[in-house]
Amino acid sequence: MNLNNLTSFIPENDSTAATSSAPTGGGKNHLSAEVEIKGTLSFENELLFDGKIDGEIRSAAGTLVVGKNATVKGEINTKSVTIFGTVNGNVTVGERCELKASSQLTGDLKAQRMSIEDGAVFVGNSDVNANRSSSRPATKDATPGKPA
Repeated sequence: MNLNNLTSFIPENDSTAATSSAPTGGGKNHLSAEVEIKGTLSFENELLFDGKIDGEIRSAAGTLVVGKNATVKGEINTKSVTIFGTVNGNVTVGERCELKASSQLTGDLKAQRMSIEDGAVFVGNSDVNANRSSSRPATKDATPGKPA
C-alpha cells in the first residue's frame, strides 16, 4: 500500500489540535481511489473510503462514507454508513445507513434507520428496526391487580 494515498484531516475549528502534543484520533481519514486492501480495515471516528477492499471494514463508533469510486467485497460493520459506490457483502450498522443514487449494494442490510435515494440499487434483505431495544412484545403477566 502506498501511504501517500492515506491522509488525515484535522477540523479547522479544533482548537485542541494545535495545542495538544498527543494525537487525539479525532480527525477525518481519507483512503483514495488508488488504495487497494486485502484484509480488515478498522478505524475510530470518520473514514472516507474511495478505494478497493477485499475484506471487512469495521468500527464500533465510526462513521463510514463509501465513495463513488469505491468497491467493497466483504462485510461492513460500523456505527453508520453512507454509500455512494459499490458494496458486495452484508452491511450491519448500529444507527443509520444511507444508499445514495449512485450506490449499488448486493447483500443484506441491518440497521436502525435506512434511507434509499432514487436510482440506488439494493439487492438483498433488509432488517430495519428503529426501536431495537423496545421491539419485544409486552407480556400479559404484568396485569394490574393480579400477581405475576
